[in-house]
Amino acid sequence: MSSFSPKDPSALSYPKSLLSIVTTVGGLAVFLILASSFLVSQPIGAAVHEYFYGVHQLTRPNLLDGDRVKFADPRRDNVVINGTPNFNLTAKENNEKGLKDEKDQTSKSQDEKKELDSKGELVENSTQIPVLSESNHSVVQPHPVSKQEDEKSNNVSSQKESKNEGTLPSSDTHSEDVKSSSTGPNSVNQAKLDPECDLYHGKWISDPSGPLYRNDSCPVLTQMQNCQGNGRPDKDYENWRWKPAQCELPRFDPKKFLELMRGKTLAFIGDSVARNQMESMLCILWQYEVPKNRGNRRMQRYYFRSTSTMIVRIWSSWLVNQTSGPLDFAPAGVVKLHLDVPDDGFMQYIPQFDVVVLSSGHWFAKQSVYVLNNEIVGGQLWWPDKSRKMKVNNVEAFGISVETILTAMATHPNFSGVTIVRSFSPDHYEGGAWNTGGSCTGKVKPAEDGELAENGFTNIMHEKQFSGYTRAIKKRNNKSALLFMDITGVFAYRHDGHPGPYRSPDPNKITKRGPDGKPPPQDCLHWCMPGPVDTWNELVFDLVRREFERRQSNAS
Repeated sequence: MSSFSPKDPSALSYPKSLLSIVTTVGGLAVFLILASSFLVSQPIGAAVHEYFYGVHQLTRPNLLDGDRVKFADPRRDNVVINGTPNFNLTAKENNEKGLKDEKDQTSKSQDEKKELDSKGELVENSTQIPVLSESNHSVVQPHPVSKQEDEKSNNVSSQKESKNEGTLPSSDTHSEDVKSSSTGPNSVNQAKLDPECDLYHGKWISDPSGPLYRNDSCPVLTQMQNCQGNGRPDKDYENWRWKPAQCELPRFDPKKFLELMRGKTLAFIGDSVARNQMESMLCILWQYEVPKNRGNRRMQRYYFRSTSTMIVRIWSSWLVNQTSGPLDFAPAGVVKLHLDVPDDGFMQYIPQFDVVVLSSGHWFAKQSVYVLNNEIVGGQLWWPDKSRKMKVNNVEAFGISVETILTAMATHPNFSGVTIVRSFSPDHYEGGAWNTGGSCTGKVKPAEDGELAENGFTNIMHEKQFSGYTRAIKKRNNKSALLFMDITGVFAYRHDGHPGPYRSPDPNKITKRGPDGKPPPQDCLHWCMPGPVDTWNELVFDLVRREFERRQSNAS
């Protein structure tokens, strides 16, 4: 039998080990307390707060890859470096830096140059040809279309993207609730298309929580849509949410969206309104994670590393093929739209996309020649031979183009993704057209039912768009989905959401009507950011979520 010996080292070590453990645990506890306090005050802590309390609580995005993020100071030039503002340098100094990343991407391609002429007016043809409605031949006036989207990047080199780095990875009390759109002659009965919920009938409600981001917290926001940065004095247009009558439209959660899109690519394809929506999406996501700019002049691309999600934008004015060479009696230089041929400028990339949001329509008010089967069948602001009968006007051409591009998506052998057709975005040039005294100046809250201004051109364009969509859906023979996001009636109420005269930071710009009542030059077509346009992406989120859930359910 062994006996205890005070000289036994193993016996003496036990109390020392216990003391050591107690000391270590105590030190670790102190370290964890100090570390936790530090982390809560840092961006990681902000991300934790965002997850539980919502993105609008964040004051800055998380930092990735050592990026320094500084938000715009309204007292300084909005200078951007590598996707983020830098206020240590002046605009001139930054221009002298000649950073290729910004020249290729956030300084915009040629479709995003200045929209203002020397007089500060929207540049457009001085005259417009009235459009004849197919049904009753009554005259309806086309929308204005800004010159900012005078797209020349279609002529940029069409070399395909590299398969390496460039590869796309597979309670406010100021107002009552505003009534929403009711079913009209051109509205879509979306309940039939989607029995789960009719997202497009409801009302705009006051939202005291405010927008999902600030105008000075998004480095990629186009200046012309930066209404607060351009001096707009009211902000209430930011504080409304769309509430469907039959269900809830969740507030956009960027973390959940990126998880939903893990390993996938979302592409916005179309005109400047497509750019408006794409930038809104980026501004929302930017509050959670700073993306890496991997784009070029031909294709804007922002990569979110945490989930390998890519957000893409490709310019396509009409979504169909266009040429400028001579054709029959149409000379060179006038754009020829081949209404029966989709635009290969983006169709070549379609297999790489999982979700595509299409935007078109407003460019059909611009000068162009319409071609079907290589035969000239009509034109807009161009028809020199009055002895020839014009078979297709611009409204009919729009309907044909929609059917063409959607049929191409629905029959593409290598595309199984989701195509979302965002319906025709209404303008609000009330009291006239853009160049005949039309105005949205002074609109500071959503319209009431009695305040809605009827827009015949918007109505018939919406009708033609939906007709093209329904024809294309009947031809679908692949595994893709075609969804019609019908925002036209919903946004007829948001005459307050446009930049109006606040489309430039020029301190000397005219913002009020003159003594003769003439309104100032203004933009009542695009949308302020933040503002109503952010709702489009909440709708996109909801549509994509439900489509993915439907597919998962079918697979199981």
